[in-house]
Amino acid sequence: MCGFIQRITDSPDVIALLEEVGLTQTIPLFVNESSTSNVINFYPAFGKVPERQITNLIVSGDSTIDATWWFDAKPVGDTLEVGNRTTFNARNLESPYWGKFIRERRAVVVATAVGESNPLGKGKAHFLMKPATGALLIGAVYRRFSNGLFSCAVVTRPPVEGFSKYHEKSIPCFLPHNAHAINAWLAADTQGSLNNEVEYILNNPRVYTDLEVTRVKTFKSAEAIGEVNVLKANENR
Repeated sequence: MCGFIQRITDSPDVIALLEEVGLTQTIPLFVNESSTSNVINFYPAFGKVPERQITNLIVSGDSTIDATWWFDAKPVGDTLEVGNRTTFNARNLESPYWGKFIRERRAVVVATAVGESNPLGKGKAHFLMKPATGALLIGAVYRRFSNGLFSCAVVTRPPVEGFSKYHEKSIPCFLPHNAHAINAWLAADTQGSLNNEVEYILNNPRVYTDLEVTRVKTFKSAEAIGEVNVLKANENR
């Protein structure tokens, strides 16, 4: 499960990563990203709050959208009504529910941190994961509604060795930091099957950059209650 995403809006690491993967035309959108602070925290639309969006979700080499982070929704006037089905993550991609979107409506989330949780006693342990250097790219799917609004879900995959201690059921679909892979991810597969590059990414989940992992009291406060551990990228090769 991916239930928290953070982006530092003035991070040079974000700009450098966009340049590295050939998404230079989206850079002005991130430079102009508005926020009351230089940090944006994204949370799923629990409580049926459609305003909980992932902003600047990249849907092509030169465009982004703002999308409610809860796929199950429907248009009502000039807003969305969030449904009851828990769909902030897209995990069972073999389900017909996700089929069209994982083939034709893929997107990229740019992040400077993600949050994962694992059961601990009667509660949960929360882990804030930041790249040791640079930023992160995460795969997502999205849909467009008749009123012009969007919803999205973060793609997750089965857990891999090293990551499962922070979430026992899944790992965010981290994307490779190279232009060829990102171009393939953003290109719609309209012939009914996934292109080889996308299929490989989905079937071989891994971490592409070292992650500094800290147990925190809450994601919002990011107050550390444990030491920093490093999850090495090559642990998941």
